[in-house]
Amino acid sequence: MKSSTIGRGVAVTELGFGAASLGNLYRATSDEDARGAVAAAYDAGVRYFDTAPHYGLGLSETRLGAALASRPDVVISTKAGRLLEPNPAPTGSDLAAGGFDVPDLLVRRFDFSRDGILRSIESSLERLGVDRIDIAYLHDPDDHADEAVRHGAPALAELREQGVIGAIGVGMNQWQVPLRLVQETDIDVVMLAGRWTLLDRSGAPLLDACAEHGVAVVVAAPYNSGLLAKPRPPQDATYDYDQAAPELIRRARAMADLCEQHGVTLPDAALQFPLRHPAVVSVVAGLRTAAQVEESVRRLGVPVPEDVWRAIG
Repeated sequence: MKSSTIGRGVAVTELGFGAASLGNLYRATSDEDARGAVAAAYDAGVRYFDTAPHYGLGLSETRLGAALASRPDVVISTKAGRLLEPNPAPTGSDLAAGGFDVPDLLVRRFDFSRDGILRSIESSLERLGVDRIDIAYLHDPDDHADEAVRHGAPALAELREQGVIGAIGVGMNQWQVPLRLVQETDIDVVMLAGRWTLLDRSGAPLLDACAEHGVAVVVAAPYNSGLLAKPRPPQDATYDYDQAAPELIRRARAMADLCEQHGVTLPDAALQFPLRHPAVVSVVAGLRTAAQVEESVRRLGVPVPEDVWRAIG
């Protein structure tokens, strides 16, 4: 599988394993399925795996670290900015508050201060069972942009200089705050979720700025949380974790028709589209089972005719 280098030597494969489901996103994932998905990805040549403390209140990091412990030459990214602390009033489940089917014995607290970032990275190292994190992203500083610029990014840069982290960046569902970090700090990479897809290209200003500044881009959520994930988008398809608007469904179905006319499927094009921008080095898809891994690897290898890309625009 093709790979590209981020920053000072961190190589990521063009397909990355999104490990939110290992934290029981929306529903439980069995230990067997979690191990099987990671094993299938590794066997298929995937060497980039992304997780976060947010995912399952640490469960995703713990499972991913254990599954990769005996597998060499992998790149793991995690995120900082949400500290996990004891929950003073647990309800029994994190589904309502966080979206993960795990006991809510912990709660998340945003903290992009230097101390908060250092504590977050230290805890992630323990859960992952490693002594170095390949890539660390500031995670969703939507309402904490100033603190992320002034304190969070410099704290990650400090750890990068110490060799505790290989490359640093920011991971968000919007492009405006990451653009600030590209312009005002010394980050290596941006993870942009959902804003550079077949249906949403609002992240173009950020991607162009990254190309200009030599900052790599990892695109996550290439299916916009569901609408682009099936060959024929259903009426109840989700878009950005909510019910898709009728106009978006119509647009997606028109793209599906176009793809079918050329012998490919909408998900084939959706997974490959982000990689067409020169700043993008990897596309990260959420993967829960070995079957999903195998399907994603197959989709990435399907030749999509140039006529499709020209027609899609």
